[in-house]
Amino acid sequence: MQKTPQEHLETLVEIRDLMQRSTRFLSLSGLSSAFAGIFALIGAGMAYWYLSMHNPAFDGHHIRMDFIIFFTLDASIVLFLSIGVGYYFSWRKAKRYNFQMWDSTTYRMLESLAIPLIAGGLFCLILLLQHHYKLIAPCMLIFYGLGLINASKYTLREVYYLGLLEVIFGLFSAFFINYGLFFWTIGFGLLHIVYGLLMYNRYERTR
Repeated sequence: MQKTPQEHLETLVEIRDLMQRSTRFLSLSGLSSAFAGIFALIGAGMAYWYLSMHNPAFDGHHIRMDFIIFFTLDASIVLFLSIGVGYYFSWRKAKRYNFQMWDSTTYRMLESLAIPLIAGGLFCLILLLQHHYKLIAPCMLIFYGLGLINASKYTLREVYYLGLLEVIFGLFSAFFINYGLFFWTIGFGLLHIVYGLLMYNRYERTR
Protein backbone atom coordinates (compact mmCIF):
# COMPACT_ATOMS: atom_id res chain seq x y z
CA MET A 1 0.00 0.00 0.00
CA GLN A 2 1.47 3.30 -1.10
CA LYS A 3 1.84 6.14 1.34
CA THR A 4 -0.08 9.35 0.89
CA PRO A 5 1.79 12.67 0.45
CA GLN A 6 0.84 13.56 4.01
CA GLU A 7 2.38 10.34 5.34
CA HIS A 8 5.54 11.00 3.33
CA LEU A 9 5.72 14.47 4.87
CA GLU A 10 5.29 13.09 8.38
CA THR A 11 8.05 10.56 7.73
CA LEU A 12 10.40 13.32 6.56
CA VAL A 13 9.59 15.36 9.67
CA GLU A 14 10.37 12.37 11.89
CA ILE A 15 13.70 11.81 10.08
CA ARG A 16 14.57 15.49 10.46
CA ASP A 17 13.76 15.40 14.19
CA LEU A 18 15.92 12.29 14.66
CA MET A 19 18.83 13.93 12.84
CA GLN A 20 18.50 17.08 14.95
CA ARG A 21 18.45 15.06 18.16
CA SER A 22 21.61 13.24 17.14
CA THR A 23 23.57 16.39 16.20
CA ARG A 24 22.07 19.13 18.39
CA PHE A 25 21.65 19.66 22.12
CA LEU A 26 17.92 20.43 22.22
CA SER A 27 17.36 20.29 25.98
CA LEU A 28 18.49 23.89 26.44
CA SER A 29 15.56 25.67 28.06
CA GLY A 30 14.54 29.26 27.47
CA LEU A 31 13.45 29.53 31.10
CA SER A 32 16.99 28.80 32.29
CA SER A 33 18.27 31.75 30.24
CA ALA A 34 15.53 34.01 31.58
CA PHE A 35 16.30 33.08 35.20
CA ALA A 36 20.03 33.53 34.58
CA GLY A 37 19.23 37.05 33.35
CA ILE A 38 17.17 37.75 36.47
CA PHE A 39 20.02 36.56 38.70
CA ALA A 40 22.42 38.79 36.74
CA LEU A 41 20.14 41.80 37.27
CA ILE A 42 19.99 41.09 41.01
CA GLY A 43 23.77 40.71 41.12
CA ALA A 44 24.21 43.97 39.20
CA GLY A 45 21.79 45.69 41.57
CA MET A 46 23.86 44.53 44.53
CA ALA A 47 27.01 45.81 42.80
CA TYR A 48 25.44 49.24 42.20
CA TRP A 49 24.33 49.33 45.83
CA TYR A 50 27.82 48.44 47.06
CA LEU A 51 29.39 51.10 44.87
CA SER A 52 27.01 53.74 46.16
CA MET A 53 27.60 52.79 49.81
CA HIS A 54 31.38 52.29 49.79
CA ASN A 55 32.89 54.91 47.49
CA PRO A 56 35.67 55.55 46.65
CA ALA A 57 36.46 52.18 45.09
CA PHE A 58 40.14 52.94 44.53
CA ASP A 59 42.99 53.28 46.97
CA GLY A 60 45.37 55.33 44.89
CA HIS A 61 45.59 53.55 41.53
CA HIS A 62 44.55 50.15 42.90
CA ILE A 63 41.03 48.93 43.58
CA ARG A 64 40.34 48.25 47.25
CA MET A 65 40.53 44.63 48.37
CA ASP A 66 37.02 44.69 49.87
CA PHE A 67 35.66 45.61 46.42
CA ILE A 68 37.51 42.71 44.81
CA ILE A 69 36.15 40.29 47.42
CA PHE A 70 32.59 41.60 47.11
CA PHE A 71 32.47 41.57 43.31
CA THR A 72 34.09 38.12 43.15
CA LEU A 73 31.55 36.74 45.62
CA ASP A 74 28.67 38.51 43.86
CA ALA A 75 29.65 37.17 40.43
CA SER A 76 30.28 33.66 41.82
CA ILE A 77 26.81 33.49 43.37
CA VAL A 78 25.21 34.63 40.10
CA LEU A 79 27.25 32.02 38.18
CA PHE A 80 26.41 29.09 40.46
CA LEU A 81 22.70 29.99 40.62
CA SER A 82 22.60 30.27 36.83
CA ILE A 83 24.31 26.90 36.38
CA GLY A 84 21.96 25.29 38.88
CA VAL A 85 18.77 26.63 37.34
CA GLY A 86 20.13 25.91 33.85
CA TYR A 87 20.68 22.27 34.74
CA TYR A 88 17.25 21.95 36.35
CA PHE A 89 15.25 23.41 33.47
CA SER A 90 17.29 21.55 30.86
CA TRP A 91 16.71 18.28 32.74
CA ARG A 92 12.99 19.05 32.99
CA LYS A 93 12.73 19.84 29.27
CA ALA A 94 14.64 16.70 28.33
CA LYS A 95 12.33 14.60 30.46
CA ARG A 96 9.20 16.30 29.12
CA TYR A 97 10.08 15.88 25.42
CA ASN A 98 12.00 12.61 25.80
CA PHE A 99 15.30 14.17 24.73
CA GLN A 100 18.67 12.60 25.51
CA MET A 101 20.31 15.14 27.81
CA TRP A 102 23.78 13.61 28.20
CA ASP A 103 25.35 12.27 25.03
CA SER A 104 28.35 12.97 22.79
CA THR A 105 26.65 16.09 21.39
CA THR A 106 26.19 17.51 24.88
CA TYR A 107 29.87 17.01 25.68
CA ARG A 108 30.95 18.59 22.38
CA MET A 109 28.75 21.59 23.08
CA LEU A 110 30.12 22.00 26.60
CA GLU A 111 33.69 21.66 25.34
CA SER A 112 33.09 24.30 22.65
CA LEU A 113 31.61 26.63 25.26
CA ALA A 114 34.21 25.96 27.93
CA ILE A 115 37.36 26.69 25.92
CA PRO A 116 36.59 30.42 25.31
CA LEU A 117 35.14 30.77 28.82
CA ILE A 118 38.22 29.34 30.52
CA ALA A 119 40.52 31.42 28.33
CA GLY A 120 38.42 34.51 29.07
CA GLY A 121 38.38 33.81 32.80
CA LEU A 122 42.16 33.48 32.90
CA PHE A 123 42.56 36.63 30.83
CA CYS A 124 40.27 38.55 33.20
CA LEU A 125 42.38 37.30 36.12
CA ILE A 126 45.49 38.62 34.36
CA LEU A 127 43.76 41.98 33.85
CA LEU A 128 42.92 42.07 37.55
CA LEU A 129 46.52 41.29 38.55
CA GLN A 130 47.80 43.93 36.12
CA HIS A 131 45.30 46.48 37.51
CA HIS A 132 43.40 46.91 34.21
CA TYR A 133 40.10 46.78 36.05
CA LYS A 134 37.94 48.62 33.53
CA LEU A 135 38.66 46.06 30.81
CA ILE A 136 37.33 43.12 32.82
CA ALA A 137 33.62 43.69 32.08
CA PRO A 138 34.18 44.08 28.31
CA CYS A 139 36.34 40.94 28.22
CA MET A 140 33.73 38.94 30.13
CA LEU A 141 31.08 39.87 27.57
CA ILE A 142 33.33 39.28 24.55
CA PHE A 143 34.67 35.88 25.63
CA TYR A 144 31.22 34.75 26.75
CA GLY A 145 29.80 35.76 23.39
CA LEU A 146 32.58 33.89 21.58
CA GLY A 147 31.81 30.84 23.69
CA LEU A 148 28.14 30.96 22.70
CA ILE A 149 29.02 31.39 19.04
CA ASN A 150 31.43 28.46 19.24
CA ALA A 151 28.86 26.22 20.97
CA SER A 152 25.92 27.23 18.76
CA LYS A 153 26.78 24.63 16.10
CA TYR A 154 25.78 21.94 18.60
CA THR A 155 22.54 23.49 19.85
CA LEU A 156 19.83 25.94 18.81
CA ARG A 157 20.78 28.37 16.05
CA GLU A 158 19.49 31.30 18.09
CA VAL A 159 22.38 30.84 20.52
CA TYR A 160 24.66 32.13 17.74
CA TYR A 161 22.78 35.44 17.58
CA LEU A 162 22.79 35.80 21.37
CA GLY A 163 26.57 35.29 21.31
CA LEU A 164 26.94 37.87 18.55
CA LEU A 165 25.01 40.43 20.59
CA GLU A 166 27.16 39.69 23.65
CA VAL A 167 30.32 40.36 21.61
CA ILE A 168 28.85 43.61 20.26
CA PHE A 169 27.94 44.85 23.74
CA GLY A 170 31.40 43.84 24.94
CA LEU A 171 33.00 45.98 22.23
CA PHE A 172 30.75 48.90 23.12
CA SER A 173 31.73 48.42 26.74
CA ALA A 174 35.42 48.54 25.79
CA PHE A 175 34.82 51.78 23.91
CA PHE A 176 32.75 53.42 26.68
CA ILE A 177 35.19 52.21 29.28
CA ASN A 178 33.58 53.90 32.29
CA TYR A 179 30.23 52.18 31.76
CA GLY A 180 31.37 48.58 32.09
CA LEU A 181 28.84 47.62 34.75
CA PHE A 182 26.02 49.15 32.70
CA PHE A 183 26.86 47.07 29.61
CA TRP A 184 27.47 44.01 31.81
CA THR A 185 23.94 44.43 33.18
CA ILE A 186 22.44 44.61 29.70
CA GLY A 187 24.54 41.76 28.29
CA PHE A 188 24.17 39.24 31.09
CA GLY A 189 20.81 40.48 32.38
CA LEU A 190 18.40 41.94 29.85
CA LEU A 191 19.67 40.04 26.80
CA HIS A 192 19.32 36.72 28.60
CA ILE A 193 15.80 37.52 29.76
CA VAL A 194 14.61 38.59 26.30
CA TYR A 195 16.32 35.65 24.60
CA GLY A 196 15.01 33.16 27.17
CA LEU A 197 11.40 34.30 26.88
CA LEU A 198 11.55 34.28 23.08
CA MET A 199 12.96 30.75 23.06
CA TYR A 200 10.42 29.56 25.60
CA ASN A 201 7.52 30.92 23.53
CA ARG A 202 8.97 29.51 20.33
CA TYR A 203 10.03 26.01 21.36
CA GLU A 204 8.39 25.11 24.67
CA ARG A 205 5.16 26.93 25.37
CA THR A 206 3.40 25.84 22.17
CA ARG A 207 4.52 22.21 22.25
